[in-house]
Amino acid sequence: MSDTLTIQAVARNDGGKGASRRLRREGLVPGIIYGGGLDPEMVATAHNKLLQLLEQEAFYSSIIEVELDGKKQRVVLKDLQRHPAKPFILHFDLQRVAATDRIKMNVPLHFTGEESAPGIKAGGSISHAIVDVEIICEAQNLPEYIDVDVSGMDVGDMLHLTDIKLPEGVEIVAFTHGDDQEHDDLVASMQAKVQAVEEEEEAPAEAEPTEEPAADEE
Repeated sequence: MSDTLTIQAVARNDGGKGASRRLRREGLVPGIIYGGGLDPEMVATAHNKLLQLLEQEAFYSSIIEVELDGKKQRVVLKDLQRHPAKPFILHFDLQRVAATDRIKMNVPLHFTGEESAPGIKAGGSISHAIVDVEIICEAQNLPEYIDVDVSGMDVGDMLHLTDIKLPEGVEIVAFTHGDDQEHDDLVASMQAKVQAVEEEEEAPAEAEPTEEPAADEE
């Protein structure tokens, strides 16, 4: 895992829409921390700092530290409410986790080896059917992302969920329902590039002028 991601939070005592609006006017985002066998805590954090964290892909699929009242808590991001039309965060939910807690998270897929794939060298292109996958694992085994090696793909090849090499201790949630084949979704496929067929139109042959015999001069 990369450097620990940290949220600096302050406690808030008043809830409701009015209180949330006041916080937002002050440049703060209201949130809540729950789980871990403890009572929920209402918190707030600086909007600009949260936006900076949200620019990092790992923030959505990593263990995060929250510093609150001089104490640190380990959490994961479970929900985020954005303004429908403006670049504002309205609310966030954090779930407390212990190292051995089994949690479900969506983690991104990183596709590697595309440039060396035979299908790319043959002029094909790769299509990503999904870009993340829901996994279940102990919090201590949570990966920031999962690598998907496509370096061996040729034109016409397809990769499915069962082709993904998972880190130790990590399971794909879809396969916990029983029938792996039924839930073996397409992950990526290599396709030949579609080339426009140009129809060559033959230009009509120019009619050669008919040569009339010159009239005899009188």
